[in-house]
Amino acid sequence: MTSTKVIMRSGNRLRHDPSQPLLAIDEPPPYAVINPDGASPYLLLCEHASNLIPRALGELGLPEAERRRHIAWDIGVSALSQHLSRALDAPLFMTNYSRLVIDCNRPLGVPSAIPEVSETTEIPGNLDLTAAERQQRIDTLFTPFADAVARRLDRLQEEGKRPLVVGIHSFTPVYFGKQRPWHAGILYGEAAGFGQTLIRELQSEATLTIGDNQPYNIHPEEDYTVPVHADDRGLPGALIEVRHDLIDTLLGVSEWGERLTRCFKATLKEHG
Repeated sequence: MTSTKVIMRSGNRLRHDPSQPLLAIDEPPPYAVINPDGASPYLLLCEHASNLIPRALGELGLPEAERRRHIAWDIGVSALSQHLSRALDAPLFMTNYSRLVIDCNRPLGVPSAIPEVSETTEIPGNLDLTAAERQQRIDTLFTPFADAVARRLDRLQEEGKRPLVVGIHSFTPVYFGKQRPWHAGILYGEAAGFGQTLIRELQSEATLTIGDNQPYNIHPEEDYTVPVHADDRGLPGALIEVRHDLIDTLLGVSEWGERLTRCFKATLKEHG
C-alpha cells in the first residue's frame, strides 16, 4: 500500500508536513499489548522495544547501521519481555517505534525525549523541529502508549488490586568508551524495598554483578515510567536493565528470561 506521507526538503534534511498523518494506514500502531488478560500482578512495560521509524520521517536521515545500534532501541528486550510475559502470565505493553522518534520513558519537553544527538551520533531528522512536528510525535506515539498504560493501572486499582510495574530495558557494554562492569541493574525510585528485593534475588547467583541504581538512576526529570506509573500512584515500580550482549541471542534471552522469572516470583512473595 502506498504511504500518504508528504516529505519536504529543508536544508540537508527531510521534513515531514505535520498536517499529514505521521503513520500510514499500513504501518504498525503506536504500541502493542501482549497477553492483555494475563493474571499476574506484574504489569510489564517495554518502552524501547523497536527501532522502527515511520516512513514519513525518512529514517530520520540515519543509515541502517546506525538504526541497528543501541541508540535506536534496547537490543534484546522485545524477545526478553515476551518471554517474561509468557512465563509470568503478565500483561505486556510494548512501543512499536524507535525512541529516536520519541522516547516513551522520558518526560515531555526534556532534550532526550526527541534527541538531536544520541551518544555521539547526530540525528538529522530531529534537528530544528517545529512545535507542530514535536506535537505530532507526542499525539501519535507518546500519548497513546502512556494513556493505555494509565487506563490499565486505573482499572486494576479501581478493582482493589496493587500491580507491580516493571520496565524491561537493556544497556550497552561500553558507553562513551568506558566499560560497564554490571551484568544487570535494578533502577528504582520511591519503592526502595521492592528494588532492593529484586537486587537481592539476582545477587543470589554469585557469578553476577548487579547494579543498585546502576548503570543509571531514576530521576523525575529524566524518567517517566517509574515516577509516573509507579511512584505517583504509590505502587511498587522498577526498571530492569540487562547488558545487551547477554540477550542478543535466543539462548541469552532464554537464560535471562528464566533467571528473571525466578527473581520476579520470589519477589512477589514479599511485595505481591
